[in-house]
Amino acid sequence: MSLFQKHEPVITKAIEALHARTFFAAFAEQPSPANYGETADAEGQTKFNTQLGKKFEDLKQPKSETWGGQEESPYTQELLGVSYPLFSVNTLIENAKKAFTPWRKSSAQDRAGILTESLDRAKKRFFEIAYATMHTTGQGYMMAFQASGPHAADRALEAIAAGYEELNRFPAQAKWDKPMGKFNIQLNKEWRAVPKGISVVIGCSTFPTWNSVTGIYGSLMTGNPVIVKPHPGAILPIAIFVAEIQNVLAENNFDPNCCQLAVDTFDKMITKELAEHPDVKLIDFTGNSAFGSYLEALPGKTVFTEKTGVNSVIIDSVEDGDKAAANLAFSVNLYSGQMCTAPQNFYIPETGIGSPTGKISFDDFAQKFITQINSLANNPKAGPYVLGAVQNKKTRDRVMETEKLPGKVLLKSHAIENPQFKNARTATPVVIELEANKKEIYSKELFGPIALLIKTKNTDQSIDLAQEMAQQHGAISCGAYTTNQVVREKIADAMAMAATPVSFNLTGAIYMNQNAAFSDFHVTGGNPSGNASFTNPEYVTKRFTWVGHREPVK
Repeated sequence: MSLFQKHEPVITKAIEALHARTFFAAFAEQPSPANYGETADAEGQTKFNTQLGKKFEDLKQPKSETWGGQEESPYTQELLGVSYPLFSVNTLIENAKKAFTPWRKSSAQDRAGILTESLDRAKKRFFEIAYATMHTTGQGYMMAFQASGPHAADRALEAIAAGYEELNRFPAQAKWDKPMGKFNIQLNKEWRAVPKGISVVIGCSTFPTWNSVTGIYGSLMTGNPVIVKPHPGAILPIAIFVAEIQNVLAENNFDPNCCQLAVDTFDKMITKELAEHPDVKLIDFTGNSAFGSYLEALPGKTVFTEKTGVNSVIIDSVEDGDKAAANLAFSVNLYSGQMCTAPQNFYIPETGIGSPTGKISFDDFAQKFITQINSLANNPKAGPYVLGAVQNKKTRDRVMETEKLPGKVLLKSHAIENPQFKNARTATPVVIELEANKKEIYSKELFGPIALLIKTKNTDQSIDLAQEMAQQHGAISCGAYTTNQVVREKIADAMAMAATPVSFNLTGAIYMNQNAAFSDFHVTGGNPSGNASFTNPEYVTKRFTWVGHREPVK
C-alpha cells in the first residue's frame, strides 16, 4: 500500500471540509490519555528536558559549518542551550536546487502521501512539541499543545488538501478536435503544473509552528523545495516538524534537503540574504509590517505575508453585559494578548450600551470588563495558565510604557506568580480609557496585553473608526456586540469592505482570537495586515504555474 492509499481517506475528508466549511479536525485537540496514550505526556516532557543543553541531531542535514542557538525560556528566563546546525545561504540554496528536480517530477499523490505521513509522525511528538513551544514562546501548556500540535497539523493538512485539489483541477492530457468543415484539426495536448522554485518560510517567535506549517506544506505539496527560517528565539518546535518531514522524504528515496532548517542567531541573521537571493522564488512571512512590506516589494518574488494589524471590538448592545465582558476579558488575558487576533481597540458609545434591563453606562461596562480581567488574571488556579508568559522583554516594556499614554489608566499591569516557574516573565493586561479623537495613539498595533477603551459619540462612529483602522492599518479580527439586526448588518458590511471578519455576540467558550482550520480563513489578504489567506485557493495556486504543450495527432 502506498502512503497516498494509506492516507487517502483523511485527504478526501479534508478536501470535503474545505468545501463544506463545517467542523473537521483530523487531530484530537485534547491532550488526554484516551487520545494519545497514558505515557505520551510524560515521555514528551522527558524528551524535551533531555534535549536541553545539547545538539539537536534529529535533522538529516550533515556537514554543517558550525552549531548555534540562542533560545531562552520566558518561564525560567534561562537559555535552553539547544544548538542547531548552521549553514551558509549558498549551501542552503545549492542543497535545495539539487533536491528540486526529483521532487517536482513526483506525482501529486506521492507528495500528498509523504506529507500526510509526516504529520502522522509529528503527532507522536505533539507533547514534546508542546513543551518546546512553552519554553520558547511563553504559551500556557494547553495552548502550546493545541496550537503547535493538532491545530498546526490541521492547518498543514488543509494546505495539503488545497494543493492536491488544485493540482488535479485540470486534466494532465486531452485530445483536442476542432471541426474545420471537410477536415478536423486534431492536437494532443498536455498540461503540467510547474513549481515556481525555492521557497523560504520565515517564522515568528509567538507561533513557530501554526504560522509556518501552511507555507511549508503548501510549497512542498505544489512541488517546491522549502527552506524554513525560524525566528532565532523559537526554533525547537518547528525543528521537530522539519525533522519528521525529512525522515519520511528519506525513507521514500527523496533528498531530505527538499525541506531544510535554516537556523540563524540574533547577532548574525540570514533572513535578508535568503530573501534577496535570486534563486528564491517564494517567501512566506509572519511578523512586523515594516519587514513584511520590504519583502512584498522585492522584485521577482511571490510573497505571502501576515503582518501587524489593529483589531477592534464594536460594542453597541448586549443580551448579557457580564457574559460579554467575561468573554472579552478572556480574549485579552489569553496568552497575555500576544496573538495576532487579540482585541486591542474597544469602541463604546459615551451614551452607553443597550441591554434588556436598560442602558449600561460606559463606566459600568468598563468596570465589568476590569473586574473580569482581574478575576481571571489574579486567580492562582487559572491566571498563570491562561496568561502564560511574555515571550519578549520588549513586550513587557511596551505594557509598562502604555500606562504613560495621555489617557485615563483604568487598570495597571502587574506581574503574577506562576507556581511552577517562579521566574516567569509575566504581565497582566493594562486598560486605558481614550477619547475618540486620540487616533494617533490607537491607530497602531500595541502588541501585548493592552486594551484601549475608546469613548465614541455613538455606534455609527464606532463602526466608522473600526473600518478606518482596518483599511488604513490592517486588521485580522474584529468583535462586535449588538442585538439589533440592522446594526449587525451595518457592521458586517462595513468590516467586509475592510476585508476583516467579524465575530458577533460571543459569550461562551469561543473567542475572537481563535481560528479553525478548514472553516475560518485566517487573514483575508484584503487589508494592510497581510496579502495572503490561510487557506484559500490562491494560497496554493500562486506557488505553481500551468504550462501546456501540444502536437498534431499522428
